[in-house]
Amino acid sequence: MWRDARIVMAKDLAIERKAKVALRQVLPFVFSLVLLFAFALDRVLVDDPLVSGDTVPVPFVAPGVFWLAVLFSAVLLIQRSIGLEVDDGSWDQLRLWGIDPVGVFVGKATVVALQLFVIELILGVAMTAAFQVSLPRTASAISLLLIVAVLTTIALSAIASCYGALSAGIRVRETLVPVLLLPVTVPLLLASVQAWQGAFTAETSSGWAWVRLLGVLCVIYVATGVLSYGALMEE
Repeated sequence: MWRDARIVMAKDLAIERKAKVALRQVLPFVFSLVLLFAFALDRVLVDDPLVSGDTVPVPFVAPGVFWLAVLFSAVLLIQRSIGLEVDDGSWDQLRLWGIDPVGVFVGKATVVALQLFVIELILGVAMTAAFQVSLPRTASAISLLLIVAVLTTIALSAIASCYGALSAGIRVRETLVPVLLLPVTVPLLLASVQAWQGAFTAETSSGWAWVRLLGVLCVIYVATGVLSYGALMEE
């Protein structure tokens, strides 16, 4: 399984190095999304007489914008990955060669996760400028941010890979993947946003409480992929 996972990872990374989808398509999209949110929310906050000061709502707004942008990035990445497999016949070849479906799942989910980690790093820098966010400085808050990012990225990559395989043989997969994926990721995004809000507002105890839910969701999504990916590839 691990050998097959390395083969799939090497193939997908080679395709990404050549196509540069994350660099040429996904990053410009998420930058545009962040800028639109920054301008729109700034106008709303200024016009709202109940809000005093332009920096108070930032810890509550920025995590939601960040993880929405990451979610949309995952959708674009998995659509591109599965689309290439189907268009050039590689999806059928993977099945004919007898490669372990679990290895395919692990390889694809790992490549998506690596791409998301890079996007999150660049996006975090962009958002500190767009939203004028002050990053937490305590060890507990920084640890909370990092652990939430790792768990959320792994879970999101796993479930996105599952739905990508589910829609591989469908012509309308470009619209089907978001419709299927977005509702399933609601609890994941809710927990991630709440945990990051705790880190940004120095209420790390409330943030750590959401990490337990993230851990459970991560295990569920990864286990779903391991147990069902073979059947999804056959379908």
